[in-house]
Amino acid sequence: MTFRADLHCHTNYSDGSDDPITLLKKAKEVGLSGLSITDHDCIDAYTDEVLAFAQSLEIRILPGIEISSSLYGNTVHILGYGFDLKSSSLLDVIGKTQEKRRERNRLILEKLSQKKKPISEKELWDFVGQKTGRVAHQVIGRPHIAALMIEKGYVSSFQEAFDLYLKDRACCYVAGFRLTPLEVIQAIHQARGKAVLAHPHFIKEKRILRDLLVFPFDGIECYYGTLDKHLEKPWLDLAKKKGWIPTGGSDYHGLIRPNVALGASWVSLDIFESLFHER
Repeated sequence: MTFRADLHCHTNYSDGSDDPITLLKKAKEVGLSGLSITDHDCIDAYTDEVLAFAQSLEIRILPGIEISSSLYGNTVHILGYGFDLKSSSLLDVIGKTQEKRRERNRLILEKLSQKKKPISEKELWDFVGQKTGRVAHQVIGRPHIAALMIEKGYVSSFQEAFDLYLKDRACCYVAGFRLTPLEVIQAIHQARGKAVLAHPHFIKEKRILRDLLVFPFDGIECYYGTLDKHLEKPWLDLAKKKGWIPTGGSDYHGLIRPNVALGASWVSLDIFESLFHER
């Protein structure tokens, strides 16, 4: 059987709908041999139970994370792979980012209240806890706020919630705390991991892309979601030119993005193994 690994997917520890065990079962069902869970600013999915269950399914796990950074006021997502899960430097960055995320949520809720769409912080945490069965280490963000807005009848869809209130520059938008791309790359490297520029296909401003390509990335995400194959070639050519690892994955979120299936994009065994840190 051909080795296929999906290196970009999310669980309900961040903004996906599946818990890690369910995600692993789905990975087995679609014939994946390897998986990297890349929750936003969070590695809590990598419990001993989850790692043991993956081993029982004969699915190889590559530690992963997706960290948000900012360049010229624009969000840049960076994937980290193969790092030490117990790295104090990376855990410090994650902790700082999560605290800033909580502060941002409070400010968004204050703005929503001013728009006669009140949601308390406790109400939001209780809602997420009911949906996921956990709260203590839950990374809560705008998708969760949007889901509760739908539940309360404030809006009829995620699209409406974001378009009217939550998207960048909407009336209740609050800019999130962001490290610089170099700070994120350095944190991943300090944890003995590989830093990869996520979904460059979405970066439309030439200045941003030009300056990002100067940073010391180890790889670039070439295979992505349901992207047409001909759109992958420029990034594969760029990866070859720069000597970067060409990574890929579905960016699966479960019911949050039901049109993207787990395993929609994947990489081969040689790419998968090249992303583990040197032991």
